[in-house]
Amino acid sequence: MKDFWIEPQSKNLNKKKIVITSIIAIIVITLISVILVYINNIQFREWADKKVLRKEVKQDKLAVIELKDEENSKVFAFEQYIGVLGKNEFRIYNSTAKEEKKLNVEISNPIFSSNGRYLTIADENGSKIYYIADKNILWEKDLEGNIVQVVVSKNGYLAVSCLDSAHKTNVKVFNEKGELLFTTFISTTRVCDISISNDNKYLAIAQIDTSGIVIESKVEVISIEKAKTMPNDSKILVYKFENNELITNIQYQDKNRLICMSKDRIIKLLEDGSQEEINSNKEKKLAFKTIELNSDVAVVEEKSTNLFSADSFVTIINTDNKSQVNYTAKFVTKEIYTYNNIIALNLGNEIEFINTSGWLIKRYMAKQEISDITLSGNLAGIIYRDKIEIVNL
Repeated sequence: MKDFWIEPQSKNLNKKKIVITSIIAIIVITLISVILVYINNIQFREWADKKVLRKEVKQDKLAVIELKDEENSKVFAFEQYIGVLGKNEFRIYNSTAKEEKKLNVEISNPIFSSNGRYLTIADENGSKIYYIADKNILWEKDLEGNIVQVVVSKNGYLAVSCLDSAHKTNVKVFNEKGELLFTTFISTTRVCDISISNDNKYLAIAQIDTSGIVIESKVEVISIEKAKTMPNDSKILVYKFENNELITNIQYQDKNRLICMSKDRIIKLLEDGSQEEINSNKEKKLAFKTIELNSDVAVVEEKSTNLFSADSFVTIINTDNKSQVNYTAKFVTKEIYTYNNIIALNLGNEIEFINTSGWLIKRYMAKQEISDITLSGNLAGIIYRDKIEIVNL
């Protein structure tokens, strides 16, 4: 008969499993501790950015594109390439400074617009325009009037603002195949900026009228679908602003958010025709501000640290929920450049590239004053008289 009174044997502990679990727990705790110190300790963060994460790069240590003085080249970054236009040739280089393609582009005074894989090059105050995708010219045109501005959308639509002989503005919209979808004429005001929504549904035109005693500003929104067949009945919204409010820029961001910048404030233009203020600088002087980002706006304010120096205090505001993040650079900002979710601060002898979450992406250190850069979502070109240095972001 089976003995039911035998005590059960104790299970043997799996020592290997315990050791592995303990090691993993220690690693996780250490990583969390390091991350918290990185976030909260500025000195440690600067050391880690430089020594561990290798975020600091120096002049003469990067891939270089050589420039010839006599060419008077124009430089523009798009997608993962640097384009150099000189003597009717547009040479395209990759991130290692290797030339990948050469295009014939007969333009003397270029203005550029890029978005993702699409790039447009137009002759400012001329008539010629080239439309490029993936390093290839898809189409080119000679337009009537003098080209003032070009804007390409994320999905490849192109808006071109032109002045005719009577100094009246017309805005033409093309699809990615180069087909003219419609032209809208502006006869009584001056067009200061244009923007196309990411889904190609809307064209926004910012206008100012300085003919009267006070400045009058407005933004008109046109339905692109309606304008194809009923151009006179395609206007769906008109936003008017306070007297003497001078608007300077408009930008369609993600989710078709239309953002407008004036001399004194940044406003979100809502679909019901109302306006929502994002930022106001009426009471303080800002060094720079920008709306040319995916989902945010940014303002830069100088704050004195002592009698002879000042920091650049950057405030980044999300245009959806108005949440804010801050970033402080230790020098006065000379110029800012933006693309998608990247902000580049030119601090004179260095450039700090930050993202819209307020974190440093890369710091470029130069031996001389930096006068100009070109920026895309993947890289930046630091432009000198005889060369371009490529910073991969």
